[in-house]
Amino acid sequence: MKPRLIPRLAGFAAVALATATSGLALLPASASASEPSVQPAACATPQAGHANCWAERLTSVQGHKGLQKVAPSGYGPSDIQAAYDLPQAGKGATVAIVDAYDDPNAESDLATYRSQYGLPACTTDNGCFSKVNQRGGTSYPKGDSGWAAEISLDLDAVSAACPQCHILLVEADDNNDNNLYTAVDQAVSLGAKFVSNSYSSSESSGQTQSDSHWDVPGVLFAFATGDNGYNGGTQYPASATNTLAVGGTSLRRDSSARGWGESVWSGAGSGCSAYETQSAWQANVNTGCRGEANSDVSAVADPQTGLAIYDTYGQSGWAQYGGTSLATPLITAMYALAGTPGAQGNPASYPYAHTGRLNDVTSGNNGGCGSPMCSARTGWDGPTGLGTPEGVGAFTPGGNQPPPTGDLKVADPGAQTATAGTAITPLKNSVSGGTAPYTWSASGLPGGLSIDSSTGTVSGTPTAAGTFHTTLTAKDSKGKTGTASFTWTVRGSGGGGTVTVTNPGQQFGFTGFSAFPLQMQATDSNNEPLTYSATGLPPGITMSSTGAASGTPTRAGTYSVTVKAADADGASGSTTFPWVVYQGI
Repeated sequence: MKPRLIPRLAGFAAVALATATSGLALLPASASASEPSVQPAACATPQAGHANCWAERLTSVQGHKGLQKVAPSGYGPSDIQAAYDLPQAGKGATVAIVDAYDDPNAESDLATYRSQYGLPACTTDNGCFSKVNQRGGTSYPKGDSGWAAEISLDLDAVSAACPQCHILLVEADDNNDNNLYTAVDQAVSLGAKFVSNSYSSSESSGQTQSDSHWDVPGVLFAFATGDNGYNGGTQYPASATNTLAVGGTSLRRDSSARGWGESVWSGAGSGCSAYETQSAWQANVNTGCRGEANSDVSAVADPQTGLAIYDTYGQSGWAQYGGTSLATPLITAMYALAGTPGAQGNPASYPYAHTGRLNDVTSGNNGGCGSPMCSARTGWDGPTGLGTPEGVGAFTPGGNQPPPTGDLKVADPGAQTATAGTAITPLKNSVSGGTAPYTWSASGLPGGLSIDSSTGTVSGTPTAAGTFHTTLTAKDSKGKTGTASFTWTVRGSGGGGTVTVTNPGQQFGFTGFSAFPLQMQATDSNNEPLTYSATGLPPGITMSSTGAASGTPTRAGTYSVTVKAADADGASGSTTFPWVVYQGI
């Protein structure tokens, strides 16, 4: 049996968490003075170990019950289908929605919503709608009006994007994380290939113990990134390696060829995971994170440009809602429109193989940290990920085959190396698909290099050593884009380098408990990439070549740890510090 956390360690963890979050603005970005009519998340503020739902209501819209002669306030199914160029498909596909508590009016409210917009009936009797508890039975949990609003939003969003989809609602006993995860398992056991989860919790050191729930080949697990902007912190399970993290946008009609424009919704969550390993599909994207990053893709989430929904359990009928709780079921339903995922592999990887089938969101921000984590830019960014759907081609398997008509695929040039002060051999790049002519641009190039906007050739002389995460972008004559991301390592000209390793001070831990993350820091006068190594680590602790120490100590004692950092020219530096491991209980 795993040792129980002793009171002293529990107290330290609480203090550490309070210190780490002090000064953060945890109110939703949408609940600002400039948008006073937006109500924060419909669900009550959760206690530790419990999830928050992210449904946000536009309070300036007054509710009315029953069918309306005038269209309710907010976007309807035809708007969503037009904005994202969705096909009429999905017949027979089942989208699972996992939420907490019961909404006794879920089916009847769904019937009113679908009747209002002329959508086909989706009922228990015709086999389109089903509702179960987390054990697969029909003894439902107690009702909760906040989570019922979330349930209504989820049901109506799936209906808007995929009117022909079947819907499976799985209600967890409450919003305890473990109960919600059990409900997810139940959805998979009932055959669902698309599971929408409009909730999340703040990251914690023990979260990876729950990652097995999402390690199911051929099943999509979509999670909301939260509504508190960048300052709200990285959210789990959105940050898990094998899930799809869904961010949010503001969606408005405009005069473009698409007829719609999108910018970052200020409430969309983003961030780097402190605990999750970076997925293989995200490794070639310049996220600026060592681990997995939020988001992957996005859709409309701004309550000011939100969806009309119908909810009568503790609510007054028609309302307008947003939040990443809206974007998540929309994206999940669009995956269902794209067809059954491959039996092997992870559907969360699909957008990274089809970036040309997404609308790149390049304006707006969710905080003051700049690009890529807070501000939109060409290619991947934190609040919106790779962008929003243009049709559903981004949610299909594959990526090695030739791109469909209209897609752009930039050839991956692979990792590049160079030496500071020495001109590179011009790097010629190519693109397939789309409609010529193409316009090229690049971000993250080493200083001294530039790209020819008409040919895509990169040339020049690097001015400084370092590791650069470069993204090439090609745009065709119709505005479609394709990207390729890779690493460009520039070595120093050699000799005379000085490496200084920062001493982190005494470290401590307890046997049987994951160590607090330690990331070593060092500087190189030649500004070259550094490789780390360590001796004397406590048993159970390892250090990566990037200087990240992690693991679970297995033996109590006081250890003298020496960490060395070296560059490619042979310059190195080291530091020594104590690491005390106490016996856990």
